[in-house]
Amino acid sequence: MSTNKDQVKGRIQEAKGKVKEVAGKLVGNKSLEAKGKVEKTLGKARAKFGDVKQQVKVAQKKAAKKKVAKKKAA
Repeated sequence: MSTNKDQVKGRIQEAKGKVKEVAGKLVGNKSLEAKGKVEKTLGKARAKFGDVKQQVKVAQKKAAKKKVAKKKAA
């Protein structure tokens, strides 16, 4: 299964957020920690959107193949 831009960018954003969150915890910066949590959550959401988008694309291709197969059989 291939990946799309939303999946890749979402996972990158999620990783950046995790780094900020951990850095904030290490240095005791609550603001940085909170920003990291928000960025991580947004990244997860974007990656999930990309996952769903990919699933829809795969389902459409399968449906199109079935439709073509039915036409050939008829």
